[in-house]
Amino acid sequence: MWTETDNKLYRKFEFSNFSEAFAFMTRVAIEAEKMDHHPLWTNVYNKVEIWLSTHDAGDVVTAKDKKLAERIDKLLQ
Repeated sequence: MWTETDNKLYRKFEFSNFSEAFAFMTRVAIEAEKMDHHPLWTNVYNKVEIWLSTHDAGDVVTAKDKKLAERIDKLLQ
């Protein structure tokens, strides 16, 4: 579940291993590139953390962030 904190949408994902985490990041990257909206994220082994905000809007959460979050969630289905 995404949470909104400090003007960012945040979610932590956990996978079985690094390969699954990296594959997920690749799918997210493709969606982000389509939207020209790129996340701040980290990856350590099987964990991926993502923060979304819109730089052009003053680093706050916008509809663009919510749309990307929805697309990311659909990748898990």
